[in-house]
Amino acid sequence: MKYNRVLLKLSGESLMGDQSYGISPAMLEQYANDIKQVVDKGVEVAIVIGGGNIFRGLSGASKGMDRVQGDYMGMLATLINSMALQAELEKQGLKTELLGGLAIEPICKEMSRRRAIEAMQEGRVVVIGGGTGNPFFTTDTASTLRAIEIKADVILKGTRVDGVYTADPEKDPTATKYPTLTFQEALGKKLKIMDLTAFALCEENNLPIYVFDMNKPGNLLKVVSGEPIGTEVTKG
Repeated sequence: MKYNRVLLKLSGESLMGDQSYGISPAMLEQYANDIKQVVDKGVEVAIVIGGGNIFRGLSGASKGMDRVQGDYMGMLATLINSMALQAELEKQGLKTELLGGLAIEPICKEMSRRRAIEAMQEGRVVVIGGGTGNPFFTTDTASTLRAIEIKADVILKGTRVDGVYTADPEKDPTATKYPTLTFQEALGKKLKIMDLTAFALCEENNLPIYVFDMNKPGNLLKVVSGEPIGTEVTKG
């Protein structure tokens, strides 16, 4: 395996599948199956999921809602997604640990580096909800912070596109994919891979980001095995 410990970042929207809102049972099952393939190979896995399929704090703020209140609502949305994924992972026979930037008994304990690492070393999949536990930070930043805390080898950013392109491949058929990029190249080209706070944390801590298509079954195992199917962003 190319990576021994990974932080998998999933968007909340990806859980919708073909729906316009909420959680698709079929997508949950597919993701859990792909994660199980990797865990069965001995890879330690932690997961951070967004909450955009349920509620997004920024969109609430744009409609007049208090930003802080909206962000906390978004954090709760990520916990709902985390609980759904946890249930599906356990249904497929995996052991899990649900931790949160917000501690909500009896649902989850508060995230701590030691708690997360011990759980992974025991063979559990660690699902981390609740963002950073603070308003004004995205789940991109939360996933980066958690990856650094647990000393992950890489952030695997699972999307519906198979990497980073010169333009949006869903809109521009001439767009070409970058197999590799440096953080500075990505910033210079204004490529929207993660928000600037998350990007700065990755660069400062020499934490690579690997962007790939999570919606294609089997791709997660290919990435962890070292197959070049996406885009790797490194310090260079």
